[in-house]
Amino acid sequence: MRNTNIAPSTRPAAARLSTESAAARLFLRPQTLRAALCRSGHFMGMIPIKLPNGRLLWDADAVERLLSGEVAK
Repeated sequence: MRNTNIAPSTRPAAARLSTESAAARLFLRPQTLRAALCRSGHFMGMIPIKLPNGRLLWDADAVERLLSGEVAK
């Protein structure tokens, strides 16, 4: 069995957005984010966290930076 030590996130849960919420903030369809992630591994530099149930959580700060015209980190 592989032992992976993953440190818990120091960010509050509110700092993450579901795919549907992130897409709404970016004025996109959720499938656009999923397709970009599948094709290139990111959406405009944003890489989500994948939960064990398969859902994705996107960084709210990165979404806001993208909306303001900055580059997502």
